[in-house]
Amino acid sequence: MGKKKAKAGAFVLDCSIAVAWFFQDEADPYADAIASRFPNAEAVVPSIWPLEVANALLMGERRKRSTPADTVQWLSSLNSLPITIEDQPANRAWSDVLNLARAHNLSAYDASYLELALRCALPLATLDDKLKVASAAVGVPAYKP
Repeated sequence: MGKKKAKAGAFVLDCSIAVAWFFQDEADPYADAIASRFPNAEAVVPSIWPLEVANALLMGERRKRSTPADTVQWLSSLNSLPITIEDQPANRAWSDVLNLARAHNLSAYDASYLELALRCALPLATLDDKLKVASAAVGVPAYKP
């Protein structure tokens, strides 16, 4: 995963999709369809994404849903995917992201995905219902694998 310009056909990947790939009890046909698009697809994520993924995996370990060994193995696979991490400077977080969060009753974390999709004119892949509604409200299309 690194910083580079997204190619045509890219999409913004919400943490909820990646978490569904890891935890069997969160498996989802939409998430599976997205996974099947790699390595030909390219995802773009906000800078918060690696921390959100890490936190979800850590919480899974603490709740005995997974082991540290599971996490290490899966992160190695995840790291091999074409996922671009986009920087979001503080001034964007304190303006555009915050305004989207207020307007659509989202967390700042979720609004960062929406802001990235808007700024880059990319569709959004998410399983989060509130984020889906907010995306539709601002004209961000859902990613169709």
